[in-house]
Amino acid sequence: MRPHPTFTREQEQQMSSMPSDRRDVAAAPGTAAAPDATVATQAGTGHSMTVRGLDAYYGDDKAIKNVSIEYRANQVTAMIGPSGCGKSTLLRCLNRMHEEIPMARAEGSVLLDDTDIYGAGVDVVSVRQAIGMVFQKPNPFPTMSVFDNVAAGLKLNGVKGVDMKERVEKSLRGAGLWEEVKDRLSSPGIGLSGGQQQRLCIARTIAVEPRVVLMDEPCSALDPIATLKVEDLIHELKQEYTIVIVTHNMQQAARLADTTAFFLLGEKIEHAPTAQIFSNPTDSRTEQYVTGKFG
Repeated sequence: MRPHPTFTREQEQQMSSMPSDRRDVAAAPGTAAAPDATVATQAGTGHSMTVRGLDAYYGDDKAIKNVSIEYRANQVTAMIGPSGCGKSTLLRCLNRMHEEIPMARAEGSVLLDDTDIYGAGVDVVSVRQAIGMVFQKPNPFPTMSVFDNVAAGLKLNGVKGVDMKERVEKSLRGAGLWEEVKDRLSSPGIGLSGGQQQRLCIARTIAVEPRVVLMDEPCSALDPIATLKVEDLIHELKQEYTIVIVTHNMQQAARLADTTAFFLLGEKIEHAPTAQIFSNPTDSRTEQYVTGKFG
């Protein structure tokens, strides 16, 4: 049994946005997954994701329609398209957060390396450790210090054999934030600037050593200077993690992504090297979108 972390009920509720949260545990009460049913969480290079024939629903409404796509290891893949095209829904399907929405479900396969995260008996908690999520709006836990924000996922999952101070420092360094907060570790995380808060959330995500990092418009609430810092960080992070980012900012996709996928009305229209998507797309709908003719 996982040791119960020393968090208040309020803090546990705040954890609902973490890759591994109290809702995750509730979604699989008493789960004691067999060794072959868990998803390893050790970070490192060479981890890819492959989506095959994925459909996603909100009740009877199909938001994702038979999507197949590969996210290559240690690359940044940008997903673009107009609002309501399904890209954020697909992103949430990649670590099974979509199913936390009432009446929502997904059908198809999503492989992390060779493991289908939707396979029978797969532990959803281990899925969300291996595939972390950074959200649009920075969401540090307001009652926690900078240190505790980063350590939250480790404590919640009962991770043992880890030097907590060392892991927190490593994660903050990995998020490019250590030098800015090393003298403020006991101060509230909510007291940081917006850009610092987003990098704190990135540090919190990588502290559990995922294989893949998902980002849902991570810079949309940030000013240009903070955006540049996060973009520089993403370039560094792809050396260790596979990154999937949803963005409405065409320039950001062009700056960041190795490949870009264009979605429309729940369908993947085109996925190709980013330079091709923006200069020589094969589908006229892609060309119309990236040149601003609609969307």
